[in-house]
Order: sequence, then C-alpha cells, then structure tokens
Amino acid sequence: MIDDIKKDAKHRMKRAIEVLENEYAKLRTGRANASLLDHVRVDYYGTEVPISQAANVVAEDARTITITAWEKSMTAVIEKAIINSDLGLNPNTAGTVIRINLPPLTEERRKELAKVVRHEAENARVAVRNIRRDANQSVKELVKEKMISEDDEKRAENEIQKITDDHIAQIESVMAAKEKETLSL
Repeated sequence: MIDDIKKDAKHRMKRAIEVLENEYAKLRTGRANASLLDHVRVDYYGTEVPISQAANVVAEDARTITITAWEKSMTAVIEKAIINSDLGLNPNTAGTVIRINLPPLTEERRKELAKVVRHEAENARVAVRNIRRDANQSVKELVKEKMISEDDEKRAENEIQKITDDHIAQIESVMAAKEKETLSL
C-alpha cells in the first residue's frame, strides 16, 4: 500500500516536471524552436487543429522558423492563425512556404522572461508540494484504519520527502537551464 502511494506520488511529480518543460517550450526566447507554435490552432476544414497537423514546422536556423503547408489552400489560414496568436510574430509568405523571423530580444524583455521562468518553476514546486501533502494524507489514512503502524508512517513520510526533494532539485535544474538560455541570447 505504501509502495503504491509512493509510486503514484512519483508519477504525479514527474508529470508536474513535464508540464513545466512544456510551458518553457512555449516561451519565446529569441531562438527559433518549432514547439513555439504548438499551441497555435488553425481551422482545418471546420476543425480546430494544432498547426503541426496542418503543416510541417521546422526551425530552419537560430532565428527562423519555416512552415510548409501540406495543402496550398491552407497557407493563408495558417498565416492568419499565426498573426492572430498571442506570440506577436510576423510571418512572411512566399508561395506555400511561410517564414517567421524571430527578432533578437531586448535586455528588458529577457528580464521579463526570466521572471516568467521563475514563476512557472514556483508553480511546479507548489504542485510537487501538493502531491507530497496528498501522499502524506493517504499514509495518515492508513494509520487511522490501523493498516500500518506509526513507525511505518514515519518511514513512509521520510521516503516521500526524499522523492519530493529529488523532484524539487530537478525543477531547479530545469529552471536554471531555461533562465540561462533566456538571459544569454
């Protein structure tokens, strides 16, 4: 039972880190990254789909993203979706190829992005702590139902704390890498 609680907590904490990494992928750091457009949705014959399901999205170089629509008629729709997105990007269209040049970030914008990076990391740390609280609560329930002893409870809480500390350290390293990337462009 305790093993199941620990396994569930570990899985949920790992998922919190994955969510953090996905949030970081959406941040526009000035370096071209195809995942920057992942949350942009286009109208594909009446259905809203991610841009990657209607076109090939590739980071051509450090400052350019190239989008090639699978159908010529989708080029204008994709371009409009990018313009209407909250990214503030200006696509250039040449035939069926859309190019997006990412301008270099100003120092002020980099500092704002660093704050966003730290904020997202704090959200992930809070999520991990909430998972720890839930796991500890589940262990306390087992003690109340006399399914485990208080010694087992203390041991389980210590192990859950170690799992939590490991995941918090992973969040810190992911945050430090993203912050370094953001500030050093």
